[in-house]
Amino acid sequence: MSGKIFFGKIDTSNPDRAIQIADRIWWVGHILPDDPFQCHVYLIENGNQSVLIDPGSKLTFKNTLRKIEEVIPFSHIRYFICQHQDPDIAGALPIIDQMVSRDDAVIVSHWRVIALLKHYGLDLDFICIEELGWKLDLGGRQLEFILTPYLHFAGAFCTFDRQSRTLFSSDLFGGFTEEWQLVAQDESYFEAIRPFHEHYMPSQEILYHGLAKLEKYPTKLIAPQHGSIIPEKLIPFMFSQLKTIDCGLYLLTQTSTDIVRLTKLNQILHKFTESMLAYKAFREIATECLTLVSEIIPASKLEFYTLDGYSSGLLFSSESMFRPLETEIPKEFSGLIGSSFHHWLELYGGPVSYYCGAPRGKVEPICRLTLPLLAPDTEVIRSIAVFYLATQESPEDEVVEILRQLAVPLNIAVERELIQRSLEQERQKFYEQSIRDPLTGLYTRLYMRESVQRLLGISDRDPHATVGLISLDIDHFKLVNDTFGHQAGDKVIQEVARIILQETRDSDIQVRLGGEEFAIFIASEPLERIKDIAERIRKAVASMEFQGSMENHDFSLSAGVIVCQPDEDLSSALERADTLLYQAKHQGRNRVCSKLKE
Repeated sequence: MSGKIFFGKIDTSNPDRAIQIADRIWWVGHILPDDPFQCHVYLIENGNQSVLIDPGSKLTFKNTLRKIEEVIPFSHIRYFICQHQDPDIAGALPIIDQMVSRDDAVIVSHWRVIALLKHYGLDLDFICIEELGWKLDLGGRQLEFILTPYLHFAGAFCTFDRQSRTLFSSDLFGGFTEEWQLVAQDESYFEAIRPFHEHYMPSQEILYHGLAKLEKYPTKLIAPQHGSIIPEKLIPFMFSQLKTIDCGLYLLTQTSTDIVRLTKLNQILHKFTESMLAYKAFREIATECLTLVSEIIPASKLEFYTLDGYSSGLLFSSESMFRPLETEIPKEFSGLIGSSFHHWLELYGGPVSYYCGAPRGKVEPICRLTLPLLAPDTEVIRSIAVFYLATQESPEDEVVEILRQLAVPLNIAVERELIQRSLEQERQKFYEQSIRDPLTGLYTRLYMRESVQRLLGISDRDPHATVGLISLDIDHFKLVNDTFGHQAGDKVIQEVARIILQETRDSDIQVRLGGEEFAIFIASEPLERIKDIAERIRKAVASMEFQGSMENHDFSLSAGVIVCQPDEDLSSALERADTLLYQAKHQGRNRVCSKLKE
C-alpha cells in the first residue's frame, strides 16, 4: 500500500484496514466495540524515518501493528511520539520496546511525560521535544511541537505536520461518539466535543490560551486522539465554539519548564481571583493586587488613572489607600484614556509598557510598568494601571503575561468602583429627600422613584452600568396575619428585611413596596449573579425560625429577577419583574424565576 497517491477524500468504508487521511499520513487505530471513547493512532509514512503518533494501548496494538504493516514494515518506524502518558496511548510501549530492533529508535515527548513513561522500564531511548527545539526534522519533512499545557496534562502538546498541514491535536478537539465516525460530517459534531472538554479541560482561560496558539497554524486537517477527524471546512467553526465553553478556573499557562516558577505564577492568579470574589471594596482588591504582584516584581506603588462620569480625572493610589482623588491626569496617560488598544500596541508593541528614566529636573530614575484596562467587549482604554518599581528591572515574559491576564479583573474592579462612586454621589445628593420605611428601615417607593430613575439614566448613557431588579413577595402572608396576628406579621416582615440587607450591598437599593412586597435594585452585576443573590435570600427566608406561636411555622418567598433594558423606565421594569414573580407563584411558590415560561 506504500506510495499510494492521496487525492484528498478520506475513504472510511473499511476501518479494518489502514486509512489514508492526508499525504502519507494514515489512520492505523482500532475500533473497540461499545466504547464511546475511541482512541486513534496515526502513522506518518516517511521511509525509514517514519513516525507513529500516540501508539495506543495493549487492547488495540495488535490490530494497529497489522495496519502499519499494510503500509510499511514496522522496522521503518524510528520515532514514537507520545503526546501524553495515559495508558490509552502509551500502554503499548512495552510491546513496542520488545519489537524494536534498530538502535536509533526513540520515544519523543515532553520531559514531564518522559518522567512518567520511564517507569515502564523500557530499553528504548527518550528524547525531549525541548531538546529538539520544538521541531523534528524527518529529512525534508518537518514536524513542529506546540505546547498546550494543562490540556489536559501539565506537559500536553500537539504536533503539526507542515507538509500536509495536519494538526495532531491530542485530547483537544476530541469527543465522545456513540457510533464510530472517523471524519466529522458537519457542525453537529461540536455536541460531541462539548461534554468532553467541559469535564476534561481545567479552565476556560487555559483552553482559550491553547486554542489561540493552535489557531495560528495553517491547518487543513485536525486529527485528535479521540472522536472524529475534523476536515478543513469545519475547523473555523470548531475553534470559535470551543472558545465559548466555560470549563473552570482562572490559570496561567507557559511553555517554560521551570515548574516552581510556573506554580508561583499560577498561585498568584488564583489568589487574585479569590480576592475578586471575597472582597467588595475596591481598596481591598487593589491592595491585594499590589501585594501579590510584589511577589514577582519589585512593585512599590500602584496607581490607577481614569475618568469619572463627568469627565473629571480620578486617581486611586496605594499611597492614599486607593481613596478616589480628583486630579489632572498626567500628560503621558491622558492621551491614552479613551484611545484604542490598537493605538497602544502601535506605541508600545505589547500589552504592557516598561519605562525607566529620570523626570525633568530629577536625578533619581522612575521605573514603572503601565497596563491599559479596556472597557468590556471593546478595544477602548477606559483606565490606566501603573506599577512603580523599586529597582531598574525590566519585566520577564511571564510577568507581562500575568499582568495581561490581570487586566480584565482589574478593569472590572475599577468600573465597579466608578459605578459605586456614582451611586454614592447620587445617593448623597438626594439623601435629605430619601425616606425609609419605619418598620423595616428599607427605602420607600418615594425614594425608589427618585433614585432608581436616575440610576436607569446612568445605565442608558453607559451600557456597562447595568441595573438589575429583584421583585420579592412573602408567600401566604395573609395566612400569617390571620393566624398569628398583625404584630407577628410585622416581625416576619422585619426579619425578611434584615435578610435582604444582609445579603445585599450598601450601594444596592432595597425597597419595601408595601405590605409583604419588596424590591431590590442592584447595579453593574450580570443576571446570573443577581439570581444568586435572590436565591440566597429565598433560602435564608425558608430557614427563618421564631419563638412562641410561630415556632413551627414554615416561611417562604417567591421572586422575579430581571436586568433593566436600555431606555426602560421604572414602571416597565417593575411590571416585568412582577410578571416573573407571579410566574414563580403559579409554579408552586418558594422559587426564583428569571425567564418567562413559554
